[in-house]
Amino acid sequence: MQRRKFAREFKLEAVRMVRDRGVAVAQAARDLDVHENVLT
Repeated sequence: MQRRKFAREFKLEAVRMVRDRGVAVAQAARDLDVHENVLT
């Protein structure tokens, strides 16, 4: 199985969700349809 590759903008949006908007990591992962471990 190959690893998924994420675009830079996708990664930046994930960081913005957690840091700037105060969204929990678990919620951000659900919103972005990725496993929570991808964001940690």
